[in-house]
Parts: sequence; structure tokens; C-alpha cells
Amino acid sequence: MTTVFHGAAVFDGTRLHPDAALVVERGRVAAILPPDEAPAGARVHLAGGVLAPGFVDLQVNGGGGVMLNDRPDLEGIRTICAAHARLGTAGLLPTLITDTPATTRAAIAAGLAAAAEGVPGFLGLHLEGPHLDPRRKGAHDPRLIRPMQAGDLALLLDAARRLPALVVTLAPAAATAAQIGALAAAGAVVSLGHSEATAAEAAAAFAAGARMVTHLFNAMSQLGSREPGLVGAALDAEGVRAGLIADGIHVAPATMRVALAARRGADGIFLVSDAMAVAGTDLDAFTLNGRRILRRGGRLTLADGTLAGADLDPLAAVRTLVAAGATLPAALAMATSVPASAIGRDDLGRLAPGLPADLVHLDEELALAGVWRAGAPLTS
Repeated sequence: MTTVFHGAAVFDGTRLHPDAALVVERGRVAAILPPDEAPAGARVHLAGGVLAPGFVDLQVNGGGGVMLNDRPDLEGIRTICAAHARLGTAGLLPTLITDTPATTRAAIAAGLAAAAEGVPGFLGLHLEGPHLDPRRKGAHDPRLIRPMQAGDLALLLDAARRLPALVVTLAPAAATAAQIGALAAAGAVVSLGHSEATAAEAAAAFAAGARMVTHLFNAMSQLGSREPGLVGAALDAEGVRAGLIADGIHVAPATMRVALAARRGADGIFLVSDAMAVAGTDLDAFTLNGRRILRRGGRLTLADGTLAGADLDPLAAVRTLVAAGATLPAALAMATSVPASAIGRDDLGRLAPGLPADLVHLDEELALAGVWRAGAPLTS
């Protein structure tokens, strides 16, 4: 019943423990100890590198050849979660990109079914749109973008109360302060994105209850000398966290460094993959809302070159951030404990007594060397 992982440094979600042993009992962490103080039990020798909590990803549009938009059902969620588990993601929010009311309702029903069944890795849903600003549509279908109506709000309030977690990305131009406040009061995490908001408009949305920003720098008003825009508001606001697509394509390394300096390191910024159907596959294309998305040279784009999600996983994002100058503990925290805290799940993304032993082993080159769920190796 006891397993001891040793031979690697242990990252507990906030701090790196060099030359430590992780003790697991009944699928949960029992202790982090010096190797010579570890109890008897089955031994798992790790040849260097770092043992860390499984990744937490709050923006996952698809994986395993499936987009949630195309498969807004229980099997679609199962497929996405399983594909990302093999990439080291212990928990995620399947993400629905702007779609029809019927598809949104289907995705929520699927999320409720996944929660009831206990699908491994399923933490809740992220609804990115349709209540966005068409001036910052990105790859979202402009025909489906629209302001929030009373029926939309009622649907989202019910979902927020029933799902384990719900993130709703919206633009202040498409939702009122009262709607934002109602969503926050119901338990939804309101995230600002795909928005041309001024800093003052963003600050008003934060005051109303929004506490997150979706893919910082992308599809939003930028930081300027006289108008800080949504970027500036996000970097300046207390108690607001922002997702970052760290692939070196969506955001330049120098810009990442500026953001981390503005938010004093990992606190306030977390990594997201923004992964699409190709994650965990060798597919070179897929469709979104009937439009073909191409996979070329690490980029996912529409035919006109517009970026459409990312060809990324959390570990690749960690490597990119470290190459840009972040410390490894800071980068790992941004892929584990920080996103978990952003949805109120301090029981995830950390290794401490009593918490699930969902683990990833990264070798000396920061390649994925092993994945464990509840202390057992993940083999499929």
C-alpha cells in the first residue's frame, strides 16, 4: 500500500525539494521526506529530473482528434480528457468555442454527465463565448457572436450552480455588470477576453465580479501609453489571474518576461494550452464551425493565417517559459497550483499529505518521462 518515489527532485506545487522522496499511500501523498527517512515500501527509482504534480489546464478545446464543439457529449469529453492525461494533464476544463445555443446546451449537459460519472481529469467546463466583441473575434465565427440575453444568463447560472467548475469568457461589451455579478455570485469564474475594452471598462467588469483574463495579449485591446487596454488592466489589477499561451507564437518571449515582471512572477499568471483536436495525434488538419484549421510548423491557423488555438501542451509551455527566462519552479507553478487555485481547487496541482498522487516525471531535458494517476502508472 506504500510506494516511495525517489531519485529526482520533488516539486510540491510551489517549492522545489532537491533530492527528496515522495511517499504515496492508497493513491494519495503521505509525505515528502529525505530519501534516508522514507519508510519501507515499493520503490520507484527516477533517474534524475523532477517529480511534479500533474498539470492543470483551464483551456482545452480538444484532443485525441476531437473538438468539444463537434462532440459536445460524454464520449467527446472522455476522449479529450484521456488524450491530455497521456500528455501529463491531471485535470482540465474542456472548452467550448463560440457556437449555437443548442451546442452550448449540449456541452453543458455533457459536462454534467461527465461530473456525475466521475470522468478522470474532468474538472468542469470553460465556455469561451459566444458573448464576445466581434472586433476581437480571433478564430471565433462572427456569425455566432452575440450579446448575452436573459435566456443565456439563466442557462449559465444553472450550469454554474451544478458543474464542479465553470469558466465563462465574455467581453464587457456583450454583458452587463449585473450579468457579470450574477454569474460570479452563482459560482462561475468570469473571464474577460476577445474584447476591445478600455482599462476603465475592464476595471468595471472586475469590480462587478470578473476575476480572470483569457489568453493574455491575444484577441484583446493592447497596452498603450495613454490607454492601458485590457492587457494593462489585467497586469495592474489585484486578485485577477490571466491565462497565457506560452508557445512563443501567440506571445513573444520578451512579452512573457514583461508580464511576469509586472505580476511579480508566477502569481497571477497561469499557463493554458488552448489545445485543439490535434493534441495527442499526428493529424495535420481539422474543422471548427465548418472551417478548416491547418497544422503547420507548430501553428494552427485558418486558411487566411489567423491563429486558431495552439499546437501545445502544458509541458511544452513550461519549456518555452523556462527558455524565456522563468525559473523552473515558477513555470511549473503556473502549470499546476496557480490554475488550480484560479478555479478554487487548492486540492489539485500540489503535492502535500492527503492530496491525490497525480504525478508527472520530467527528465533532465524537461521531457515527459512518466505519468501516474492516484499513484499508479498511466499506461493508456
